[in-house]
Amino acid sequence: MRRRQLLQAASAAVVLPSLAVAQVYPSRPIRYIVPVAAGGGNDMIARVVTERWGALLGQTFVVENQSGGGGVVASMNTARAAPDGYTLMQGYVATHGTTPATRRISYDPIKQFTPIGMIGATPNVLVVNTSVPATTVKDFIAYVKRNPGKVNYGSAGQGSLTHLTMELFKQETGVFMLHIPYRGIAPAITDLLGGQTQAMFPGLAAALPQLRAGRMRALAVTGKSRSPPLKDVPTMEEVGFKGFDAMQWYGSVGPAGIPPDIVKHLNETQVAVLKAPDMREKLAGEAVEPWPMSPEQFGEYIRADIARWTALAKARNIQLED
Repeated sequence: MRRRQLLQAASAAVVLPSLAVAQVYPSRPIRYIVPVAAGGGNDMIARVVTERWGALLGQTFVVENQSGGGGVVASMNTARAAPDGYTLMQGYVATHGTTPATRRISYDPIKQFTPIGMIGATPNVLVVNTSVPATTVKDFIAYVKRNPGKVNYGSAGQGSLTHLTMELFKQETGVFMLHIPYRGIAPAITDLLGGQTQAMFPGLAAALPQLRAGRMRALAVTGKSRSPPLKDVPTMEEVGFKGFDAMQWYGSVGPAGIPPDIVKHLNETQVAVLKAPDMREKLAGEAVEPWPMSPEQFGEYIRADIARWTALAKARNIQLED
């Protein structure tokens, strides 16, 4: 009897700590690193979501903006943090998609992180200057082919999603356009409106004000379904480009090794926040649609996105300096 009691006690000693973690977590504020400067869309999404998320968890999220290196600084700090659920980061398409695909970086976006869950995504939109005589993707392809070497496209910078999405378009269509990289999306849009460039694949949130003002023309959006703000604009898939669903996405990650019970608790509460009736409206300012996923689904999405952009970068010989 004594031996049986000792064995039961030993088993309990193994099980109870993990149960205790689940029962008391979180017992203090959670640090939430955002890999961009304060004030932009990425930051806004983080603050809207964490305010509700913290209320459900019964603890405050402390949002900490860490810009630098295209998200590398924030990613490194997150990867090095204790895997206790008290340091999370808003990973997005740059930190866990395009940057690992185009640069040698000092972190492993898969092995050094724990996926918590997808938050949401917004499409990119193929736009042209209003002087371009094209109202459909087919028209635009024909126009570029008729004018070899005369059509330029802008992007938010080398290796950005706006750059890679247009390179994917060029690969799929066989057209040639000269890439003009800018330092950010705003100057790229300014030059598109001014006619210095003729086309672009900006994120929908950045393009919407100019589209609504009639200062640029939308031909198609990425993604598997039409975007609510542009219901009359077809998807790239609809016009014949199967699998052309590149998205600007945002999700939550933590350092590798966070206990599964904490991951489950974080994911379930995040999903509840995203499913709230008014959350779609709150994220609409950035044209982001809530896109809740399980940790497993989100992890698979990250792996697939990195693989997609890595293959494209190799095919198009896009390898940037560290």
